[in-house]
Amino acid sequence: MIQILNKKQTKEIEEYLWEQFGVHEIPGRLFQLGEEKIFLFSGEASDDDIRELEAMVPVERLGVYFAKVMNGEIRLSIEGTQLLKNQIKKNIFELDGEQAEKWMQGQELNIHMGKKGFFVMKYKNDFLGCGKASEEKIGNFIPKMRRLKNKLE
Repeated sequence: MIQILNKKQTKEIEEYLWEQFGVHEIPGRLFQLGEEKIFLFSGEASDDDIRELEAMVPVERLGVYFAKVMNGEIRLSIEGTQLLKNQIKKNIFELDGEQAEKWMQGQELNIHMGKKGFFVMKYKNDFLGCGKASEEKIGNFIPKMRRLKNKLE
């Protein structure tokens, strides 16, 4: 069942986004599915329209998968980073070509970060989702179905 986030819940996610990435505005309404997954919807349907639709048919998702809330932090999806790319101001990791290829193949990056937490991965002008940095590596969250199968040429 889809949960329509109220103003207080949305404000909490906005605060996570501000703290982690310097993002100041969410371009749409937020919905939660399950315990952690957040979806962004920018359509015209009202809350009542959505509830009415959900009463008629099972709604599995609404909008685009935007983020996941995990232990007081937020991990943006690939689409979430792309939707917010003009606002993201901090915790950006700039990839070189070789790193970008490894990243898109789903590999962790063995890089001494000196910091922990979620970073937005960026290659040139493209945002490629978020990774979780530990002291010695950046963990990858790209779903298997979206990973590159072959090397780029």
